[in-house]
Amino acid sequence: MALVRIDFESKTLGMDTVCDVILPQKATRLIGMETAEREGGTPVLWLLHGASDDETIWQRRTSIERYAAPLGLAVVMPGVQLSSYADMAHGGKYYTYVSKELPEIMHEFFGFSQKREDNFIAGLSMGGFGCMKIGLANPDQYAAIGCLSAGISRAGVRRRGMDAARKRRNEAVYGKRDLHGTEEDPEYQARSIIEEGKPIPRIYHSCGSEDFLKASAHHTRDFFLGFEGNPFDYVYEEDPGAHTWEYWDEHIQHFLAYIGLEKQADIRN
Repeated sequence: MALVRIDFESKTLGMDTVCDVILPQKATRLIGMETAEREGGTPVLWLLHGASDDETIWQRRTSIERYAAPLGLAVVMPGVQLSSYADMAHGGKYYTYVSKELPEIMHEFFGFSQKREDNFIAGLSMGGFGCMKIGLANPDQYAAIGCLSAGISRAGVRRRGMDAARKRRNEAVYGKRDLHGTEEDPEYQARSIIEEGKPIPRIYHSCGSEDFLKASAHHTRDFFLGFEGNPFDYVYEEDPGAHTWEYWDEHIQHFLAYIGLEKQADIRN
C-alpha cells in the first residue's frame, strides 16, 4: 500500500485543503502484510473523521491500511475541521466539497472506479452522522454506508442546555435555516429513496453499549428497522465498548466484512 498526502485547491471551499489517501499496491517482501490490486478499477472507501480529529486520524489510531490492503481497496480521508460535513452558514461548503467535488478530484487524480458498486462511505461520531447524510442524500453514488458511534438524529443541533462553545459551533454550522427536507435531514432522504425508487444503499451501523450517543443510535436502529422488508439491508451491532478507538478499530473491520469485497490473492514472498 502507498500513503499519499495531497494538498490541492478546492474551488468549493475557496482555498487549498488536504486529504490523505491509501492506495492499493502490488508489493513483495512486506513482512506481515498482504497486498493486492484489482483488475478493472479500484474500489474506494470514503472514510470520515470525528469532531476532535483530522485527515490523519484513521491511520494513526487504527490499522485501516492493513485491513484495506488485501481487499485492493483505496481509502480517501478528507479533513473537514469542525464543519459537521455541512454547507456551513458561516464557513465552508463542506457537504458539497465531500459529496461532489472531492470524488471528482480524486477520480481525476487516481482513476478510481466511479461505479456505484465500488464506492463506500463510512465514518465515526461526527463522521458517522456525516456519512449517513451524505450517503442517503446521494444514493446513486454509494453502495454501502458504515456509521460508527453516531446516528441520523439531529437532536444535538439546537438542544437546550448546551455550553456556550457548542452553541457557537452549531450557529456557525447551521445558522437559522430550516433543515427539514435538506441533506441535513437523513430521515427525509431515506423515505425519499424508498418512495421515489432510488438506488438503495446498504447500511451497517454500530455503537458501543457504553457510548454517550447510544440513544441516537437506538433512534436510528428503530427508524430503519421500521421499513417493511428491511430494504436498506440494515444491520445494527451493539457490543461492549464506549466512544473509543478500540471500538472503532474493531468495527471498521466489521464494516469491511459487511460490504463483501473479496480478498485478493496473497502475493507475499
